[in-house]
Amino acid sequence: MRSPSSANWATKPSLPSPGANGVDSVTESPHIPAQETILERAAVDGSKFRTAFVVLLVVIVSGLFLALAWPLLRPLMIGAILSGLCTPMFNWFVRLFGGRRGLASIATLIVLFFIIAGPISAMLGLAVQQAVTVSDRALPWLQDRFGSATSFDANRWIIDHFPFAEDFAPSQTEIVNGLSNAVRGVGTYLVSSASSFTAGTAGFLLEFFVMIYAMFFFLKDGRRILAKIFYYMPLAHADEERILERFISISRATIKGTLLIGLLQGTLGGLGFFFAGIGGSAFWGVIMVLLSVIPGVGAGLVWVPAVIYLYVAGQFLPATLLLIWCATVVSTIDNVLRPRLVGQDAQMHDLMIFIGTLGGLFLFGPIGFVIGPVVCGLFLLAWEIYGAAFRDILPPVGEIRTSLRPAEPIKVQLDHDRKKKESPAPRRRRKS
Repeated sequence: MRSPSSANWATKPSLPSPGANGVDSVTESPHIPAQETILERAAVDGSKFRTAFVVLLVVIVSGLFLALAWPLLRPLMIGAILSGLCTPMFNWFVRLFGGRRGLASIATLIVLFFIIAGPISAMLGLAVQQAVTVSDRALPWLQDRFGSATSFDANRWIIDHFPFAEDFAPSQTEIVNGLSNAVRGVGTYLVSSASSFTAGTAGFLLEFFVMIYAMFFFLKDGRRILAKIFYYMPLAHADEERILERFISISRATIKGTLLIGLLQGTLGGLGFFFAGIGGSAFWGVIMVLLSVIPGVGAGLVWVPAVIYLYVAGQFLPATLLLIWCATVVSTIDNVLRPRLVGQDAQMHDLMIFIGTLGGLFLFGPIGFVIGPVVCGLFLLAWEIYGAAFRDILPPVGEIRTSLRPAEPIKVQLDHDRKKKESPAPRRRRKS
């Protein structure tokens, strides 16, 4: 039987011609199909049907699997990121234990647990203690500052300090009770949030178990898992290596930069609060550490209201000194270190880091400050691979004209082109 590629399909039958013995015979034209044409057509149709069925089966089963794994996506991604960052330590344990990867994986998890659990437990314990102190002292502090509802006219105090509020200034009782409830509510919320996080709710314990369990196999069988994943990806090996390298580099840069910036801002901001005479300086320093994951404005969400409070309370010198300290030192840390620690290592623009961080926090929760930038980095890399694959098809970018600036030619340079230009050209050998 001939192959389907050799089959010729009839477009117009030929007329019968007389044979050697005078009997009319049909001349087999190259356009007339042979007898096995039907079988060949069935084979081709069967092959296409099998291909379509396999693709449809893979899509349906993969969709069902993703639906099953979606509730566990966050701990799985955290486990994958931490496994990639702990690979050097894991390889050291593998050499130490003579190639026993399972034992090396367990040792890596134990060390990682103590490295993470120790500082986080101490920081959260200090924050909870300070939050309880702040919430318990809220009402006595307000009564000491404004007096009781009968001995001090808070309505008059607000009008004297803010004349524009005379028409809508609330009553004395509403002011004291409202401020007290607000401060007490913040403290109660932080205490309950920290308690639910550390005391061990069912959801937290489940995610923690899934993360640890996944990390064990990611470390032990990570190479085989990656080899299997890359086998099914129709990409060049160089592109697969770029994906893995970008995933690890962005994760490392984000965690390293965010933790370092947060610790510096929280420590220096807490010291500023302490010397300014603001109670619970350690608590507010921890809050700065947590909010520092938001690029540019994280620490300012804490120290700006504190400066306003000091000015309103009449403490102009501490307020001015705290403003100068936080504006020139605390906030400068974020503006100076984040582009170098995060943007440079992650090879991403500051805007993409900002979008990835905020979007990750909204979508994945607290751990989103790592997952978000990783997703943005892979998004940019996917488009770079697309641009390299369709370089010959994509049209060149013309001049972009605006009403504010004259037309300037825009040159789009891919990442691999940049690396080629930066790499030195090979030297030619002289002919002897």
